[in-house]
Order: sequence, then C-alpha cells, then structure tokens
Amino acid sequence: MAASAGAQLERRSSERRAQSMAREEERGGQQAADEELNKDGAAAAPKSQSGGPSEMDQMKEKFAKLLLGEDMSGSGKGVPSALALSNAVTNLAASVFGEQRKLEPMAPDRKGRWKREVGWLLSVADHIVEFVAKKQVMDNGAEMEVMGTQQRRDLQANIPALRKLDTMLLDYLDNFKERNEFWYVKRDSCSESENEESQRSDEKWWIPIVKVPPAGLSKPSRGWLLHQKELVNQVLKAAMAINANCLMEMNIPDTYIDTLPKNGRASLGDALYRIITDVEFDPDDFLSTVDLTSEHKILDLKDRIEASVIIWNRKVHNKDGKSSWGSAVSQEKREQFEERAQTLLLIIKHRFPGIPQSTLDIAKIQENRDVGFALLESYSRVLESLAFNVMSRIEDVIQADNLAREKAKREAPPPPPPEGGATAAGRRDAQEAGEESGSTLLDFMGWTGDSEERNDDSSPPPPPPPEMPAQDDGRLMKLPNIMTNLKQTYMDKLDFLSGNKSPSGRH
Repeated sequence: MAASAGAQLERRSSERRAQSMAREEERGGQQAADEELNKDGAAAAPKSQSGGPSEMDQMKEKFAKLLLGEDMSGSGKGVPSALALSNAVTNLAASVFGEQRKLEPMAPDRKGRWKREVGWLLSVADHIVEFVAKKQVMDNGAEMEVMGTQQRRDLQANIPALRKLDTMLLDYLDNFKERNEFWYVKRDSCSESENEESQRSDEKWWIPIVKVPPAGLSKPSRGWLLHQKELVNQVLKAAMAINANCLMEMNIPDTYIDTLPKNGRASLGDALYRIITDVEFDPDDFLSTVDLTSEHKILDLKDRIEASVIIWNRKVHNKDGKSSWGSAVSQEKREQFEERAQTLLLIIKHRFPGIPQSTLDIAKIQENRDVGFALLESYSRVLESLAFNVMSRIEDVIQADNLAREKAKREAPPPPPPEGGATAAGRRDAQEAGEESGSTLLDFMGWTGDSEERNDDSSPPPPPPPEMPAQDDGRLMKLPNIMTNLKQTYMDKLDFLSGNKSPSGRH
C-alpha cells in the first residue's frame, strides 16, 4: 500500500513538473513574439510617418471634424451634424470630380480616394435604424412578438441604388479610354475663329475645346457616343428623382416661411398670375411668355413658383379661416393652382437640370437635422451634378462633330455630272426650244391631232389586220405596221427615246 501510494505521488509530481515546464515555454514564446512585433512596429513607424498619415488616421480626422461640427476650436459653435455630413460629401465630390474636364477615365488615385472616403461617410447610414415588430421563439417553443431594429427603410432602398448609379457613372467614364477620334486642346492654342465655333460660353472658360477629324466622326463612333449619352441621361434622371423625393420629405423651415409674401399674386406678379390662373392653362404657353435666356432668370422664376406653391398649400390646409393668409379664392381653385405650379416646376427641373439650387432647397438643407436625409440629398446631388457634366462633355463632342460636318460640306467640290448628262442636257434644250417655237407637248411627243380627226370623221374604220403568216421554219414573222386609235405606239416611243426619230413638230 505504501509503495503504491509513493508511486502515485511520484507520478503526480512528475506531471506537475511537466505542466510547469510547458507553461514556461509558452510564456517564453509569447515574449519572443511580442518582441518581434515591437521591432516590426518600430521599423514600420518611420515608413508610415515618411509616407503620410495612414487611412485610419485620415478616417479619425474626418469623423472628428464631423463630431465637432467643423468647429475645430471645440467651443460648440459648429454646425449641426446633418449639415456637417452634407458639407463633407459636397466638398469631397468637388475635390475629386472638379478636375474631370474631359471625357476620359478618372485617375486611379482620385477614384480610389472617392470610393474610400465616400464609403466612410455612408457608413453612418448603417447605424440609422428604426424599430420594427419581430417574432421571437422562446426556449419552450412559444412565439412572442418583440421590437427589433433594422436600417431605416428609405436608406435601405436608396443608398444601394445610389451606389449602383455611382459605379455606373465611373464605368461610363472608363469606356472612353480607347476612344481616339476626338481630342482636346487648350483655349490659348486656338484661334479666335475656333473659339467662336466651339460655342462655349465665357463662363466656362476653363473647359478645353474639343477637336474632331475634318470630316467629322465616323458613323459607328457617333452612334456609340449617342448611346453613351442616353445611358448617362438615365442615370441623371434616377439621381434627380431620388434628390427630389428627399427634398420633398424635408420640413420647410420657419425662416423661409417668414420671408414669403401674403398671396400668390404678389409672388408671381400680375402677368404670370393671370396666365397660371386662366381657365385654359398650358404649361408650354406659360414658359414661352417668360424670359429663360439666362441661368439667373430661370432660377428667379423657379423661386417665385415655389413660393406661390407653398402659399397656396398653406391656405388649402388652413381650416380655421382666422389667419391673415385667407382670401376670397376658394380651396378648389387653390388646389388647382398648386397642381399647375407643381407641373411647371417639374418641367423646369427636367428642361434645365443644371441650374443651381433654389432658395427653398438651400433653406431646407441648412435647417435640416435628419442625418439620413442629409446623406441621401448630398449623395444624390453630387451624382446628379457628375452625370450632368458628363452629358455636357458628350454634347460638346457632338456639337464639334456637327460643325465639322457642315464645314466639310461647304468646302467640298461640286459633284461631277452623272454619266449621260450631255444627252439629258440636250433633251432639256430640245424641250426648251420646242416650247419657244410654240409647239405643245402633244407635238413634242408626236401625238398630233390628225389621228383624232381621222377617228372623228365618217370614214369607215381600217380593216382588221390579216393573220400572221408563219415562216417555213415555224417562227413568226414580224408584225406589220398596224394603225390603231392610239396616238403613238410603244415602239414609236422607244424609237423616239433612243434618238432614232425626231419630233415631227420640229420639221
């Protein structure tokens, strides 16, 4: 018994010694690994410092500015978080896409920066959630309804759609990599006549001039360019729709309402008010009566129409009738006027997609406190601006192609006369000579009135033609000259057209 007990104690002690030795070896290996990591980090630190801040440091700096509301002093005088996020997206797009002046792929560094930093800003939307009812199964198999969180529905639907539009636009720009039928030159290197032919306004003097071959683009290249324009136009319409819906959901700030006039007539003016409140209203006639020659005038018209829409809408939903907004116009008329004004705004938005934001839109963006709306509005707005710029560059190439084609047509030599042109000219001279001599078309064609006179008199008709005799070899002989009541036979016309017979009126 004692011997067995001693053997057990020895085994236990040996196991304990083995475990302790294993622990010591693990600790030694961990310390060696930590020392290697420290050495690597110390060696990598100078490299990162020499190459600039890392992506993590850039992200920390960007989100620190957002949290501080763009007020780096920390005194609490910054803008709201929603406006700071909207400004961040706008400034990022301006710094990345502001250099996109040609139809060419984006530089890899700018494209990588855009994808990286816009991904940081959009990551905020992943944490904007709403409560929804969900079913949860308990351990005993019973089901119960609990409240769970999921991403807000408008963000869940529109953020992936905007990301898809973003990717499509960048892909469309990449498609111009192999296109070499048009190129760009600086304005300083062009003559004054070329600058005038480019038809580029002085406001966009920084845009280079497009050059195409003297004969214009080839048909496949022009067709491909028009197809790309249509694709970009579809992206533009989708971005405009998302942006318009987002702005519509934003609340109208009180600061904007305080600046409105008392009625729609004061906002529109007497002339425009009479047109829009007429019994027979046509939006195209309304827009044809106003001056839309400059961007400032278009924006001013849009501001006045939007103000009248808000005035009429507030009067329609004012039920107590004690406010100073009331007037003698019925609610049905106001609703009709509001619908007409909304139609005009929609037409202006689609006819002039590149105009700046109106006073109402700026007020909504500045006073907005919803971070989700700020993300949707800013992201859709910068994509809309990029799509519009790409369409403008495509239209510049098409305009240059049209000018080159017109110039080539003007400078082209006259085409040579077709074969047999001398004969045709001789026939025209003969016709003109016949007309000058007083002969009629009947005389020219050989259709004289003698045959008609012979048909009209009482002389008996000509005898019927004899039967056609056959030759010995069985072939039919040539038909004899047969006199019929036709003015001219088919064979006579052929002989005349071939030049073997001249009109009788000329002899």
